[in-house]
Amino acid sequence: MDDEAAFFDLDNTMLRGASVFYFGRELRRRGLLTLGDLRRMAWLEVRFRVLGEKLEHIETIRDTALAFVRGHRVADLRAIGEHVYDDVLGARIWPGVHELAQQHRAAGRRVWLVTAGPMELAATIAHRLGLDGAIATVAEEVDGTYTGRLVGPPLHGSAKADAVRALAAREGLDLTRCAAYSDSVHDVPLLSLVGRPFAVNPDARLRAYARVQGWPVLEFRARHRVPRVGVRALAGVAAAVGGVVAGVAARTALRRRFS
Repeated sequence: MDDEAAFFDLDNTMLRGASVFYFGRELRRRGLLTLGDLRRMAWLEVRFRVLGEKLEHIETIRDTALAFVRGHRVADLRAIGEHVYDDVLGARIWPGVHELAQQHRAAGRRVWLVTAGPMELAATIAHRLGLDGAIATVAEEVDGTYTGRLVGPPLHGSAKADAVRALAAREGLDLTRCAAYSDSVHDVPLLSLVGRPFAVNPDARLRAYARVQGWPVLEFRARHRVPRVGVRALAGVAAAVGGVVAGVAARTALRRRFS
């Protein structure tokens, strides 16, 4: 299965909430963010979890992040990312989604995180989860210090699809045989790029779009039996859905198969 892979969005897909908020909270504790910055990020985190991802929220968090990283050492922020994973993020990973990623790995498929968040944090999470790597927003650095500029665009929307397309070309992947998982309607370009798209804990707009497209919907916001992904099979589901906030029970079962 050298030409097959699976791509997982991070926030609200692999992880409950917005990873950059918890990163920002630790930066505030260390005096690297202002209280006003953290309050703004906290408000965006609440909106993010209740209403789903919105482009303007991502841009606000990105702009705040670029402002604070300017002049800081890359190694220092990577170390903070490790601490944040150990202290907070590890416990916020959806166990069912992580197991699904591991099923892909066990079947011989490569697995990447794909996120608009910072590469340093995404790479740490991917490594800790035993994945192959991360595709994320890259902040420019010179001589080990951040400049406050990006290398390329933020990895959001169509930029995610472009990055995955470029990776597939480098790695020799057949995207028609690959899978992608996301919670957000903004990731429709990514989901449409692969042969096996899945809506995971979807926002209302993605749920509606997935219904029209016939894409499987997976719910991990409550305890339920984890879908199995065998060597020759991948999920298709019938999901019973409750509300938009975590804590509503849902059960899923597999239906779709890999060819």
